[in-house]
Amino acid sequence: MSQTSLESMLSEANQNIKRLDFSETENIIKNTNHVIIDVREESEVQSHGLIKNAIHIPRGLIEFKLKPYSFDNPVTIDDDTNILVYCAGGYRSALAAQTLVNLGFNNVYNIGGFGEWVSNGGQLQ
Repeated sequence: MSQTSLESMLSEANQNIKRLDFSETENIIKNTNHVIIDVREESEVQSHGLIKNAIHIPRGLIEFKLKPYSFDNPVTIDDDTNILVYCAGGYRSALAAQTLVNLGFNNVYNIGGFGEWVSNGGQLQ
């Protein structure tokens, strides 16, 4: 069994998952059906908060918490839902977004890091 390095996993995720900038993200939030997923650890969320209306699902649990077309998901996600994923710096969100695509979700985007959101004046809850 061959091993895959973190660098190659990140490279693949960054090639496959569109990285949105702040204005693109705001446009999706204002004009489309969407869900925002924070994949940071609980301690990070407790220390810094969440983007407004985001749900928290740590990266290590994403495969267990979300399934395409499932009524058990913590939020409703259909084929038209834009899934916006973020973490602290944009790396875990890229990997989590790739995982969501691999699970069968559509319209998955990496919106980068929490600090970038805050520095651009993004709203928090």
